[in-house]
Amino acid sequence: MYEGTFPHKRYKETLEFIRAHVPAPASILDLGVRNPFVEFLEKEGYTVNNTSGEDLDLETEAVRITDAEVVTAFEIFEHLIAPFNVLSDITATKLVASIPLRLWFSSAYRSKTDPWDRHYHEFEDWQFDWLLEKAGWEIKARKKWTHPIKKIGFRPLLRYFTPRYYIIYAERR
Repeated sequence: MYEGTFPHKRYKETLEFIRAHVPAPASILDLGVRNPFVEFLEKEGYTVNNTSGEDLDLETEAVRITDAEVVTAFEIFEHLIAPFNVLSDITATKLVASIPLRLWFSSAYRSKTDPWDRHYHEFEDWQFDWLLEKAGWEIKARKKWTHPIKKIGFRPLLRYFTPRYYIIYAERR
């Protein structure tokens, strides 16, 4: 439907994954403030509400009181110090979450201009799986994909075949 119109490969991969595991229409609580990807979800027929930018390490009320069927979290958990807290408090029965994977050849992301834009965690897939299972989730589907960049060098070359993103669909146990 939107072939060739995605600003990022991860938008395309994420939307295809959601379509396969959570068909529209469905109500979604997306962790984080409204972002450009929400428009793609709404065009597909999903009803999306976002959290308000609160510190989800400390304030989990939004996930406890939601009546959404699904909680989505796209590249959010790596920014939290204690993602277990919010994962445990989610009352929705379905979760779709993606994370950037830890890359052995690249240090964790840390913005040079924004002191809050940094990755506290960059998980390996097994670590994220373990976190989800411990928080009461059963992973039903998973997928990884690469994120090549158009630069010359050893690390850009590695990005062509080393998965960078990991997405899961899970249900509450």
